[in-house]
Amino acid sequence: MDLLYRCGPKELDNFIFQNLQPNREFNQQVCSAIDIICEFLKSTCFRDFTPPRPKVLKVVKGGSSGKGTALKGGSDADLVLFLDIFSGYEDLEGGTRGFIIQEIEKRLKQCRELIRSDIEILIEKPKWDNPRVLSFQLCSGDSTEYIDFDVLPAFDALGHYWGGMPDPQVYIRLIDSKGGQGGQFSPCFTELQKDFIKDRPTKLKSLIRLVKYWYKQLPKLQSKPPKYALELLTVYAWEQDGKRTSFDMAEGFQTVLWLIQQYKNLCIFWTKYYDFQNETLKKYLHNQLRKPRPVILDPADPTGNVGEGKRWDLLAEKAADCARQACFTKPNGSMVQPWNVPLQVPWEEPYSCTIL
Repeated sequence: MDLLYRCGPKELDNFIFQNLQPNREFNQQVCSAIDIICEFLKSTCFRDFTPPRPKVLKVVKGGSSGKGTALKGGSDADLVLFLDIFSGYEDLEGGTRGFIIQEIEKRLKQCRELIRSDIEILIEKPKWDNPRVLSFQLCSGDSTEYIDFDVLPAFDALGHYWGGMPDPQVYIRLIDSKGGQGGQFSPCFTELQKDFIKDRPTKLKSLIRLVKYWYKQLPKLQSKPPKYALELLTVYAWEQDGKRTSFDMAEGFQTVLWLIQQYKNLCIFWTKYYDFQNETLKKYLHNQLRKPRPVILDPADPTGNVGEGKRWDLLAEKAADCARQACFTKPNGSMVQPWNVPLQVPWEEPYSCTIL
């Protein structure tokens, strides 16, 4: 963090380029390895599976690698396997998912032989008897670069998704599903989460990298808000400032820190993939938006309030400390100011946005 805090406001772009942009050669190696792994999962992994044999409908790469916001040195990615054996959200709550994970773990070891020698696969043993995810790491031979992967079996809620707003019934079925709250089934919407970010301007992705770097360098905090919440706050700040392809990096960073400090008043959501037109969704969204602040709804999954139940107060203290550092101090001694962005997105019942 000292390296960042010693930068001047006009040096942040170069700091990102020099220190946060992923190594291009390693990225190319990883992309090649991922292609091999994805093909293995689709065509080979379940070949000897006891019937009924699962069919992989598609594999979607999510996380920061899929969105184009990976950090140099170490990043993350999700490989979401959409399988035909899951016909609904409820199917993900049984023992089948855990069995699938265990089978992938066994077979993925075979895949090591197909990966080039200077890229290693390190598989993490699942911690639970009925795991939801299999974690592994791709790292360079000298271990200076790595990507942490999560393999997640999922129900193909979207079907053949080609962009745009899904049928509202997708979300109504999610809302009606047992346990389908709190973003529990968000991997089913990885394509939407990925599309929400991946085509954004390079400058915004650089700001996201900077925010994530700051977040990653913080000491361990009790119940820290998820990184995804900060990513969404960064997108929101940029959108509210006019969606410019070129902007002052220090001002953008300061704005995100300011929003974190205003967490008690945040009510943020998007209507790119769901909105208030369907009555069932409208009622559900109204209930979500009346919850205690901060409310930050996952743009891909209305059940996922990524601002809920975390120690935003501790993160806000760290944000306030960062906002006073040299990276926001102008040559004349004054401080870089945040953009003028609202703390709440207007909705149909603005009087209902008061905290209950």
